[in-house]
Amino acid sequence: MNLLPQIEKTARDVTISHFFLMFGYKLFSLYFPLFLLAKNFSLPEIGITHFFIYLPIALAAPIVGLLTHKISPVFLIIAGIAGYASYSLGMMFVENTFLFYSLQIVLGVSAALFFVSTRTMLMGSRSEQVDSSFAWFYSAPSLADALAPIVGALVIFNFGFFGAFFLSFLIHVCNVAFALCRLGKAKVQRLEAHQSLLKTKEIYKDMVGSLTRSAVFPLLFVSFLVLVLGGFNNAFFVLFLKQLGYSQNQILIFGSVLSFVALPLSLWVVQEVKKRKSTINIIKGSEIVGVFSMVLGAFSSFLSLPLLFVVTLGKNVGGLMTSSGRSGLIFQHSKNRPSEAGALDTVFGPFATALGAIIGGPLILVLGYPAIFMVSGAILLLGGVLTNSFTRKE
Repeated sequence: MNLLPQIEKTARDVTISHFFLMFGYKLFSLYFPLFLLAKNFSLPEIGITHFFIYLPIALAAPIVGLLTHKISPVFLIIAGIAGYASYSLGMMFVENTFLFYSLQIVLGVSAALFFVSTRTMLMGSRSEQVDSSFAWFYSAPSLADALAPIVGALVIFNFGFFGAFFLSFLIHVCNVAFALCRLGKAKVQRLEAHQSLLKTKEIYKDMVGSLTRSAVFPLLFVSFLVLVLGGFNNAFFVLFLKQLGYSQNQILIFGSVLSFVALPLSLWVVQEVKKRKSTINIIKGSEIVGVFSMVLGAFSSFLSLPLLFVVTLGKNVGGLMTSSGRSGLIFQHSKNRPSEAGALDTVFGPFATALGAIIGGPLILVLGYPAIFMVSGAILLLGGVLTNSFTRKE
């Protein structure tokens, strides 16, 4: 019996593996800034830590795209999962600063291996519902979030972060076994073997040139801005809650319940993105994120916990819509190059997230959280409106 019977087989198996990966990672990732704060990291240092995780993903993605021509994406996926396992194992014992930052880079490269290869499989599966496939793929973190932060909070409360890292390690080992058994059977478009580095460079140059010269560019740009704000949230949102006066236990509960409620919402978003074109998903998603970010910035001091909960959910829904639409849009313009399209799509999220993390720390010290949320929200709302107008004219 299939766990997700209404999904195309390759998308189903990739989504399940993504779920395992994110479940293991999100046992502690939501609370990771608290872990860093307990180690006396400053806000800029917390941003730098996230920068060292996400920038290697963006830098390694094109290289992994080239490797998919020479090595089966399944083996690259397994290598990526093994990297996550090594990271969790290392974080249980590392104390040296150099080794600590080295592990963040290892995690970033591992993520590039996994996400470029899985995107390559999805784009090469020739699915007729590519937005839907990617919506399932992007909903995997939300599905994992339904349980992982709850389990992680309980483990951290009883055993500290050491226990969360150990459980994460075990889950990644199980995911390696799953990928070996299931993903190797997937039927995807065969990639050209022995593709040269020079030819790869020319392909990327043509793809980027085509995207930047077309009406697609404003859509990709506004989706990039959504991801920059997402990177800021990844690094600093739980610290924002702490500044509002919530204790660590309250934050653990908030994150757990938020993730649990996000599960049915993510399933609803999957159904909604099927009904619209990729362009509409990007525009509406960015406008939703913009509105809720402005509300969060303007009323953060007055919002009750339930209202803060609703605002955060709204931002998450908009982000999922935008990401699904962006991947679908890139696929539609690069159907004949699934590997390079997968690598290019992978670059977007990590690079934007790294940028949001590295600039977030200094900006908080200068502007504060409310101003950042208000300004970024206004930019996204305006960007969505202008992009909608431009796209209609084109």
